[in-house]
Order: sequence, then structure tokens, then C-alpha cells
Amino acid sequence: MAIERTFSILKPDVARRNLTGAVNAKIEQAGLRIVAQKRVWMTRSQAETFYGVHKERPFFGELVETMTSGPVVVQVLEGENAIKKYRDVMGATNPEKADAGTIRKDFAISMGENSVHGSDAPETAAIEIAQWFAGNEIVG
Repeated sequence: MAIERTFSILKPDVARRNLTGAVNAKIEQAGLRIVAQKRVWMTRSQAETFYGVHKERPFFGELVETMTSGPVVVQVLEGENAIKKYRDVMGATNPEKADAGTIRKDFAISMGENSVHGSDAPETAAIEIAQWFAGNEIVG
């Protein structure tokens, strides 16, 4: 299997509750390496651009508000089959339906504050990584 990269956001609910280290531990225990990471406060414009695919959905406004309510941690993760592996460790979007031991089951507050975001495909990962990181900020 080839090594691939995926993009991750530890959302404001994680940063606010000081759970960055606990979430990172789950990521690393899943066999993923954190090859880039920084804490940022997403602007409204950044959030609207990042989540633009959901612009017509009824939850878009709430999503933008949530993502701009406090700092987030943006990351690049690397490993074999990284996208699937990270999506598995994140758990279902609805934390009530997430499997035991996943990030969302263990840490999410609600569907709106579900702790993490992860890319869903290689093409998406490349776009999302490029939005937040310059190539020289990713150190494998």
C-alpha cells in the first residue's frame, strides 16, 4: 500500500476543552503520523470557502459560526491508507452513532460540535491541505 496524506481539523470544541493531546494520541495510535500542525483562528471567509460545498445546506450558517467560534488545530496526517484510516478513527458524523473508541464517540459534544473534520478523498485532501499549508510546512 502507498503512503498517502489526509487533512484534519480539530474543531473549536476540542481546543476549548483542552483535548488536542488526547485526540492526537488517538490519531497516532491509529498508525498515522502528524507531519504538519498549527493552531489557527479560522476567519468567516476561510470557513465559508472551506465549507463552500455545503453552502446550500440548511446547516451551513451554523457550521460557519461553530468553526469561527474559537481556535482550531489544522493538521496533515500521513500513513498507509491515511484517508480511510482517519475516517475510521474519527467515527460517524453523529457521535451517537459512532463506534466505541472513536474520536467522536469519546469526545464529541453533539452533531454540530463533533470534534474533528477529515478529508473524504485524495482530491479533497490535496485541496484542503493546500488551503492551510505551504509545502515547506509539511515535514514527514
